[in-house]
Amino acid sequence: MLPAIAHHGATDRASALALFEALQRCAQERGVALRPPPPEPTSCCGRGCNGCVWEGFLHAAEYWRLDALELLA
Repeated sequence: MLPAIAHHGATDRASALALFEALQRCAQERGVALRPPPPEPTSCCGRGCNGCVWEGFLHAAEYWRLDALELLA
């Protein structure tokens, strides 16, 4: 059974990291290899720009989540 967090996309850094950890742990238990999750941004200026690097990170996290769920199905 997949962890409950796996059924929802990440909404911030903390939820993305929790999602990555939960799915990686699940994959390890099942002997499934997942690609590494996307790296956290390092260039955020903190001004809440339109198109912030964190928005891109969350989109990449969602793509990673869907890929992981497919491999774990």
